[in-house]
Amino acid sequence: MGDLILLRHGETEWSREGRHTGRTDIPLTLHGEAAAAALAPLLALCDIAAAFSSPAQRAILTAELALGPGLTDVKQDPDLWEWDYGGYEGLTTPEIRQERPGWYLWRDGVIPGDAEHPGETVQQVGERVDRVLRRVEPLLADGDVALVAHGHVLRVLTARYLELAPSDGKLFRLDTGTASRLGREREQRVILSWNAPPVL
Repeated sequence: MGDLILLRHGETEWSREGRHTGRTDIPLTLHGEAAAAALAPLLALCDIAAAFSSPAQRAILTAELALGPGLTDVKQDPDLWEWDYGGYEGLTTPEIRQERPGWYLWRDGVIPGDAEHPGETVQQVGERVDRVLRRVEPLLADGDVALVAHGHVLRVLTARYLELAPSDGKLFRLDTGTASRLGREREQRVILSWNAPPVL
């Protein structure tokens, strides 16, 4: 049985500035590209049987750089898109707290935005990642499965993999350009490694 390899995309200008980046398709910075490429030696040690990426360009390029030319068949999965932050898209937490003092994403959620950013609840994100987990579970029989996506959606996915509530994703800080590994200890689902940065 293989493991789930989680890759958070490399740095973007918005992630560097702490802006909520859901469906806005922001490219990687040069530093983000270098960090993604620096994950390649770690990924070369894995037995990758399948790989899936968010459709966002920052995730697709991270997959290409980290997984390398040896694994060109990275499938895009719309269920790996980042949390839709609705009306908070592009804003930082301090900016949001000017209007909503003490606001906390995992507890308070988001407000609706425009047609391209209607917003999601954490439960809706949980439903999306549950679908991802159901699809990849049979593939683990053939080796490791890599999922290349975003900070909050991968945190929710980790919570659901561990059979926790979607909002328990708040417990798992996840930085840009990092690799994490989920697996099993006997029958128990566990975190094998978390938030491992590349060696630059």
